[in-house]
Amino acid sequence: MRRRPVALGPFDAMEKGPHNSQRTRLCFLASLSVFFWILLLYFHFVVLGSSPTIEDSVASKPVKFESPYIKVESVPARVTDVHVEEEKPAPVKIGENTADEKVVAYPFMRALRTAENKSDPCGGRYIYVHKLPPRFNEDMLKECRSLSLWTNMCKFTSNEGLGPPLENVEGVFENTGWYATNQFAVDVIFSNRMKQYECLTNDSSIAAAIFVPFYAGFDIARYLWGYNISARDAASLDLVDWLMKRPEWGIMGGKDHFLVAGRITWDFRRLSDEESDWGNKLLFLPAARNMSMLVVESSPWNANDFGIPYPTYFHPAKDEEVFVWQDRMRKLERKWLFSFAGAPRPGNLKSIRGQIIDQCRSSKVCKLLECDFGESKCHSPSSIMQMFQSSLFCLQPQGDSYTRRSAFDSMLAGCIPVFFHPGSAYTQYTWHLPKDYTTYSVFIPEDDIRKRNVSIEERLNQISPEQVKIMRETVINLIPRLVYVDPRSKLETLRDAFDVAVQAVIDKVTRLRRNIIQGRTEYDNFVEENSWKYDLLDEGQREAGAHEWDPFFSKPKDEQRDQPAEAAKNSWKNEQMISTS
Repeated sequence: MRRRPVALGPFDAMEKGPHNSQRTRLCFLASLSVFFWILLLYFHFVVLGSSPTIEDSVASKPVKFESPYIKVESVPARVTDVHVEEEKPAPVKIGENTADEKVVAYPFMRALRTAENKSDPCGGRYIYVHKLPPRFNEDMLKECRSLSLWTNMCKFTSNEGLGPPLENVEGVFENTGWYATNQFAVDVIFSNRMKQYECLTNDSSIAAAIFVPFYAGFDIARYLWGYNISARDAASLDLVDWLMKRPEWGIMGGKDHFLVAGRITWDFRRLSDEESDWGNKLLFLPAARNMSMLVVESSPWNANDFGIPYPTYFHPAKDEEVFVWQDRMRKLERKWLFSFAGAPRPGNLKSIRGQIIDQCRSSKVCKLLECDFGESKCHSPSSIMQMFQSSLFCLQPQGDSYTRRSAFDSMLAGCIPVFFHPGSAYTQYTWHLPKDYTTYSVFIPEDDIRKRNVSIEERLNQISPEQVKIMRETVINLIPRLVYVDPRSKLETLRDAFDVAVQAVIDKVTRLRRNIIQGRTEYDNFVEENSWKYDLLDEGQREAGAHEWDPFFSKPKDEQRDQPAEAAKNSWKNEQMISTS
C-alpha cells in the first residue's frame, strides 16, 4: 500500500519549500503596504480636511477693524472657554467672500444675540442703568427749593415726581390717577418709571441700551438766572468725565447711552462761552453728541436729541383707569367748535397768537381762555381740562418755543389739535404720534393766518362731522402712549409714553449695531441740519431730499440758533403759566 504523504504545517513548509515561502512573504508585505497607504490617505483627506487651514489659523488671530463709529480689536474667533462657551457670540463675517476675508467679534454681539432667545421675554430689551453718584440726581431733590427761581418744586417732586393729587371737586377728572404735575418734571418721572421696567439687568454686556439717570433738566434749572457759565456747565462736565471712565462707555463710545431732560433742547445748547449766552453746553459736548437725549422739545437741526411728550395731569395706575377715561371722552357733548387757552406774545413780531385771539373773540363757536392779565383760571387744571373737553378742536400755535404742554392736555381731553407749525408736533414726537398727521390733527400754516387772514372757523367747518368723529377716535386711542403711568405701577396691556420711548431707543441702538456689523450707515449723505426730515422718510428711503416744510426750517444759521435761545428765555419768564405756555 502506498502511504499518503503527511501534510506540512506552515513552519515546516517554510523550512522545506524555499520558493513557496518567498512568495508568501512578498504577498504579506504588499498587503501591508496597501493598508498603510489607505490609512495615510484616509488621515489626510478625512481627518486633516476638517481641521483649520493656514488661512484659517491666520484669520483666527486678533485683527483690527476700523469702523466710522467705533474702533475695536476682536478676540480670536476660534478661541473658546468651556465655562462660558454658550454665552459667547458667533463671529460675524465682514466683507465679501474673498481669500482675505476676516472674522470680527464685537463686544456688543452678546447683547444682539439675546433677541434670538425666543424663550426669554426680555431678549433684546434689557436695559442697564448706571449707578450714578447721588450728586447727579437724588441730591437735587433734597435741595428742591433751588430747582426753580419762581416755583417751589418740592411739592411737584412728591409722589415720585407726579406732584400732589388733584381734587375732583368739579367732576372734571376721575377720583384717582390725577395729579398737579409740573410740565418740567419728566426727569424724575422717567427715572422712577425706569425702576419698574421689567427688563432691567446688572449685566451691561446683554443690554440693548444703557440709561443714564442724570436729572439734566433739574440741574440747569438751578443755574439759568444769575450764574456764570462755569456753574451752569459744572455738572454736565462732571457727568461726562464720570461716564467716559466707565467700561460700558468704551463699548460704543456712548452711542448706546441715553438720558432724559424734562426741558426744551435750547436750555442745553449754549453757542459760545459768553456769559450772556443762554443755558449750558451739555448737548454740544463731544461725548454727549454720541448719546441720545430725550427732551420735551428737540432741535430740528441736530441729531442727538429726541422729542418725548410733556407730562399731563393723568397718571393711571392700571389699564382700567385708561379705558374708563377713554370711554368718557367719547361720550362727551362738545358745544364749542374750537377753543384757545393762552396769552399773546406782543414782543414777538412773528407770533400769530394775537390774530388767533382776535378770531376767537369774534366767533360765536370759539371758547377763549385768556391768560395775559393773570386770570386764575389759566393756572387751574380743572378749568383748562373742562374747556378742552367741551371743544371739538383745540388751537395749538407755537408757545415761547415750537411746542406747548397744552397740546398733550388737549389730546388727553379727546380734543383734535390744530397746529400752525410742523415743529410743534409733526417733526417733534415721531415716536409717539402717527406719521400721517392728517389722521389726528389739522394743519393750518402760520402764513395762512399771518398774511392771508384765513378764517379758522371756516377752515374747520369744511371738515365733515363723520371725519371729525374718525379723527377724534384716533386722538382718544392715542391717549395711552401720550401719558406717563404712575411710577409705582405698571399697565398690563397698554404701553405708555415711557414704554414707547424706551422701545424707540432700543430700536435705534439695535439698528446702529447692525449697521456697524454690516459696514454701512443708516442714511446716504446724512446732513445733520436736515435731521428733522429723516424720521419722516418712508421705510426703505435712505436719503432726504426737498420737503414741503423746508420753508419752516430753512432760516439763516444765526437766526436758527439765536431765535430758539431767546424763546427759551421767554419761556422761563412765562413759567408761572405752567398749564398753558
